[in-house]
Amino acid sequence: MKLLKINRLEEINTRFSTSSLEKTAFFQSVEKMKMTRSFQEEKFSESGPGTEDKKFVKPADHRVAARDDTPTPPAPFDHRIVSAKRVGISNYYNVNEDEILGGGRFGQVHKCEEKATGLKLAAKIIKAQGPKQKDEVKNEINVMNQLNHVNLIQLYDAFESKNDIVLVMEYVEGGELFDRIIDENYNLTEMDTISFIKQICKGIQYMHQMYILHLDLKPENILCVNREANQIKIIDFGLARRYKPREKLRVNFGTPEFLAPEVVNYEFVSFPTDMWSLGVIAYMLLTGLSPFLGDDDNETLNNILACNWDFEDEEFRDVSDEAKDFISKLLIKEKCWRLSATAALKHPWLTDHKLHFRLQAFVRYNLTPLVGLQ
Repeated sequence: MKLLKINRLEEINTRFSTSSLEKTAFFQSVEKMKMTRSFQEEKFSESGPGTEDKKFVKPADHRVAARDDTPTPPAPFDHRIVSAKRVGISNYYNVNEDEILGGGRFGQVHKCEEKATGLKLAAKIIKAQGPKQKDEVKNEINVMNQLNHVNLIQLYDAFESKNDIVLVMEYVEGGELFDRIIDENYNLTEMDTISFIKQICKGIQYMHQMYILHLDLKPENILCVNREANQIKIIDFGLARRYKPREKLRVNFGTPEFLAPEVVNYEFVSFPTDMWSLGVIAYMLLTGLSPFLGDDDNETLNNILACNWDFEDEEFRDVSDEAKDFISKLLIKEKCWRLSATAALKHPWLTDHKLHFRLQAFVRYNLTPLVGLQ
């Protein structure tokens, strides 16, 4: 049995100089971003014909999510084109200030209910006092107005006041995907990871077809629909940008561990920038480890620029070769060589039914994969 523990990664906005790795970090918390790892292994062997070479794992007594291919449910309302109303949100919604669903650099998310219909929703309250801040939030509204996909959280309404803008969105109750990575009582298998990555890919594919770059993909920005199934929705389009091929786009923001090399170098970004982040997420889901995390932010950024990562950790011992190949085709410094979202969805790791059958069998019988079967 393997237990991995990772301290919560604090969200940081970073600005980089193009000549060096010097940066200014604006912390939402002064807590140092670190990761600690601890694991225990218990091996059980059985004697008898045909069992000498097999490795058995003690049956787990922790919670395992339902494994099924049930499609992610759409929002409980039709897609809308929203503009911010200059009236108080309390005229239309009851906002539960005591029930905080999440928070970050922007403010907080509360559970709310529409008075007229009783529809349960989420109210994202964003502190925005100056014109520049309000324009940034209105960019998020504009982006969400263009995105109509089951794996992308949907916008329902918006309100603007002197000091903030409130986005009323689809409500899901399963919590962040990050929480499943760090939950010692959740047995996150490779098949679970395949299910999550496939859905994230579909969401990214749709965004890219709409010429939208997310630019802040990470486990904290992926929500589970409920606490049992493996259905997800991508959230937080606050840093998203419309991609215009003729207008070279550079960005100087993001969360250090998930930044692509071109962001660190303040070079042009495009669709492959999101795919790098997907590779980091896949690595984390499979192992509980962050591939580029250093002792401090500068070391993390140096690791990214050097593309310094490998499969040598023991956590990769039982990971399939197909999974390793998938990651290897995303964590490539030259962005033109990375898989597109469409190509990623066709990769054997996400499509090979024989592989999936073997992985499901290992879970069903509490077997770890044999090297010869990979």
